[in-house]
Order: sequence, then C-alpha cells, then structure tokens
Amino acid sequence: MRITVLGGCGAWPVPDQGCSGYLVEHGGFRLLIDPGYGTFQALLRTTAAERVDAVLVSHGHPDHCADLNPLLRARALGPDPCAPLPVHSLPGALGPVLALDSPHMLATAYRLAEFTAGHRFAIGPFTVDARCTPHFVPNAAVRLAAGGSTLVYTGDSGPSPQLDALAAGADVLLAEATFVERVVPDSDSPHLSTAWQAGRCATRTAVGRLVLTHLWPGTDRSAARSAARREYRGAIDVAEPGLTIEPG
Repeated sequence: MRITVLGGCGAWPVPDQGCSGYLVEHGGFRLLIDPGYGTFQALLRTTAAERVDAVLVSHGHPDHCADLNPLLRARALGPDPCAPLPVHSLPGALGPVLALDSPHMLATAYRLAEFTAGHRFAIGPFTVDARCTPHFVPNAAVRLAAGGSTLVYTGDSGPSPQLDALAAGADVLLAEATFVERVVPDSDSPHLSTAWQAGRCATRTAVGRLVLTHLWPGTDRSAARSAARREYRGAIDVAEPGLTIEPG
C-alpha cells in the first residue's frame, strides 16, 4: 500500500496546498480519498484523471469533495473516453457537488455506490470498514486493508469510541487535527479534534504511525506535531502535498 498526500488543509485551500485529498494505491489500483478543494491539480502531478480507479468520500463538506467536479469533467469531456468512475459515499452526501453540472453532462462519468457505515465492503483490492463518527454532518471514518497493511482515516470527527475501535492496531492513522490543543469554539468540540487528541488516540489504539491532517489554515505545523508528541511516542507526520507513506 502506498499513500500520497494531495492536500491536508482544513476548511479552505491556501497558496501552498489544497484541502483534504489522498491517493492510496495497491497492486496498480488507484483509490482517491476525499477530493477536497484544490486537490485536483495535485492529483494531476501524480497521475492522470483517467487513471483513477475509484473515489471514496468521507462526508459531504466541500473541503472533502469539491474537486470531484473537475475530476469528473476531465473524464467526461477529455479526448479519451473513460469508463464510469465508481464513487463511494454515504447516502446523499454528494448531491450538491454532483448537481454543479447538468445531469446529462456527467451521467456517463461516474457510478454512485452509496454505502452504509457499519458494514464491510470492497473497493478494488481494498477491504473497507466504515464507522459513523461525530461531525456536523454524517461522517464515515474508514479502515482500509490490502496486502497486509492497514490505513485508518478519520474524515472529520470528534473523539469517539467508534474511532478507537476502528483504529486499533492500524499501521497508519490519518487523523483530523483541525486545532492544536483546544477546539474553538468549545461548542464545536464534539465534532472536531485537536492534534493533542489525535496523539492520545494513536497511543490508545497502538497505531504504527500518526499523520496529522486538516489543520486550520495558518496553524503552526510544528506546534501541532509537538502537541501530538506529548501523547504519542511513535512516528508523526503532518500532511502536506507530496508526502508519501508505504506502511510496513
């Protein structure tokens, strides 16, 4: 399994990187997870639009799915016809982004495959387990397994026993860390996480490596890493474009 970060900024893109976006590859299969604002150009620096084999979206906020639109446009309107792209999401999550164009324009570009959190399913060579975790809209944290390696991605999530159960023993935990030590405002604390909380989760679940992502624009990356380090002694990365990890 090979994980390439396309973007790791929360809420909106900044000049040096887009929002959430991750390319996960195994056995020649390319799975794009969360094509958020500003990630399509980063994807094109890694592979061609027509070489993406499937998409998985954690939830419907645009910083996690807005660039599904240019990806589908490139596949539908480009010179080489593409097979419909399987797009996996929770029910109804992608309605707004899929409605950006007239239905007939992208009708042959994708095949929507909605899943229910709590069930196991397959995407190419990946076995996927999904759990609902707390956020402002329905969010699916996912555990991907292939070739003896495991990746757990939180999407956007507050602390949750469901997340702890999903992450147990994973090789890599790709964890939302919007804030460094304290969620602001306090009323949002059930729905978002900090780098410090991500470190605690990584220790509780004995993961092999922690990758902090979805940092609020302008956050000091070294401060986020230091907050996580107080709770977790394993390897820690902060997601930024081009970061590549091969678990195991």
